[in-house]
Parts: sequence; structure tokens; C-alpha cells
Amino acid sequence: MPRKHHHREAAESRRPGLRPFWSGIIAFGLVSLPVSLYVATRSNKVSLRMVDADGEPLARRYFCPNEERPLEADEIVRGYEVEKDQFVVVGNDELDAIAPPKSQEIDLRRFVPAGDIDPMYFERAYFLAPDKGATKPYRLLAKSMEDTGRAGIATCVIRGKEYLIAILSSHGILRAEILRFADELRTPDDIGLPELAKPDAAAVKKIEKAIKAGSRKTLDIDKMADAHAQRLLKRVDEKLKAGEDVIHEPAYAEVEDDEAQEGTEPVDLMAVLKASLEQGGDGARASKRKAAGPRPGGRSRKADRSRDELYQQAQKMDIPGRSKMTRDELARAIRRH
Repeated sequence: MPRKHHHREAAESRRPGLRPFWSGIIAFGLVSLPVSLYVATRSNKVSLRMVDADGEPLARRYFCPNEERPLEADEIVRGYEVEKDQFVVVGNDELDAIAPPKSQEIDLRRFVPAGDIDPMYFERAYFLAPDKGATKPYRLLAKSMEDTGRAGIATCVIRGKEYLIAILSSHGILRAEILRFADELRTPDDIGLPELAKPDAAAVKKIEKAIKAGSRKTLDIDKMADAHAQRLLKRVDEKLKAGEDVIHEPAYAEVEDDEAQEGTEPVDLMAVLKASLEQGGDGARASKRKAAGPRPGGRSRKADRSRDELYQQAQKMDIPGRSKMTRDELARAIRRH
């Protein structure tokens, strides 16, 4: 259930860093509803990075075991393994040729009972916020789907890949769930589970009694914290305060992959949805303009250098294979050099 909204000014103050993951149109009947997709989950897992003894972050590289050396980007191709150690190479031009047609539309033509979708199919969740001028059709679609208990099923192209999605409505808010395809799920037969046997009546009553004793009226998910992560953070804080085992990362800013950062921004999505519904989407667009200021996580302008700038630096350093490297690959090669 959505969190309770704070005062509007407080919500506005948390919105500058928000940005949609995807923008497009939901088409249903004769109505076109422009929307923006916001990642509804974020990873709060406590992660440990691999560094050397001086605090230098380590980079992963592809390594050839036969030649016992790391490979450059222009030496690597993609291959599909048809048999053990036998591959069919697929080039970038071939991948481009079979890529799904670019589209910014979610065409809702099929509606099914929301309860018929097995939770095992759900892979990733997103919130859908209405863009400017789309508040009324957004509310209409959300209410109609919620009143009828239906979910819309469609395909959608995001970043050059086609996904199966379900559009659901809860408390007046539309949510998009990326669904797994049927062949991505295992069945009980795949696992080899034993056949069901008739349980002992006395044992059933004993288990039912235990379930009743542990039953709660609602699920208090907020009280279920990651105890291991909390212990790890506490230990890190203790060592930091004591100045024990503290090493420093070099001053340069690391160039990060935008796609790898998907969903990691500490944002208040409910504030965006509320502002979009109240203002017809003006607030969500204004937040994009404000986002041109300091980047989340304190990343410096050095991390935002274009590929051309990095390529020119790599050219001066005479780094091999630079012409086929991506921006991030160029940045890593420059740091290694």
C-alpha cells in the first residue's frame, strides 16, 4: 500500500534527482495516454568492492586462458554455444538487423483477471506516472482496471529489447510489471519433486495449530530488516570511527554504466506520482530540468566526459583497440594506462 504523503513542500524538496527510466504512450481503445516509467524498486544490499592494498578499485577484464593474457575490446566477439565448446558467432550488425522495431507505445488490447497472473512471472516493478495533460485518462484507466480487477497484458520495447509486461492498478496508481516468459519458469517435474501423498490427519492438525499461533492480521514488511546488512554496516562504522583499516580511493571519479545504475537512486516515487496527478505532470517535467545540477552520489563532471573526449585522450596515450571501445571501456583503459 502506498506510503502516507508528507506535506507537499516536503515532497517537492525530494524531487530534483528524479528521472524516468522510459517514456512513451499507453494506447487503449481510442485513447492515447503519455506516461513515464519509474523504477519501483532499489537495491539496498550492502556490497563490498574489490580493491588493492592501496585502495585502488579493481576492474574486471576478459581473460584468455589459452594465451594467458587479458583481451582488448576489439578482440572479443559474441557467440551462441550450440554444443560443448562449439559456438556460432553473431555480429553486431546481425543483432541490429533482428532487433525489434523501435516503439514508444504500449498497446493494451488484452485484459485478464489480475489474480490469474502467478507471482512467479513477476520480474521487475515500475510505477507509471502521467505526463502533462494526461491526468484524466490516467485516472479513468486506473479506476476502471481496479474496479474490474483486470490487468492489461502487452509487449513493450525498452532500450532495444522487447519485454512482456502487465499493467496493474492499485489505489489509483498504475504499475507496470515486467513478466518472465513461460519458458523461463521451471515446473515441479523439472525439479523432480515427489508425488503428493495423503498427509496424516494428526500431523495436519498440529501444523494448523502452529500456523494459527503465528498468524497476523497484516504483513508488517517494514519490520523485517536485513539483519546481516545492519551488522556489517555497524562493523564498518566502528572501524571508520576507530581509524582502523581505512584506505582511500584515488581522487579520480569513476565512470559508471548508466544501465548498471538502473533503480539505485534514492528517490521518493510517491511524491512524483502525487505531483503528476495534482499538476497534470508539470512537476515531473520540471524535475528533469532541475536534475541538470549535481549528479546523484556526488559524481563529478569528469565522470560525465563524452566518448569523443575520452577517445582523444586514449589517442594521445596510443591505447590499442580504442576505436571500437565504448565510453566506459575507454575510461577503464585510460585508468589502467
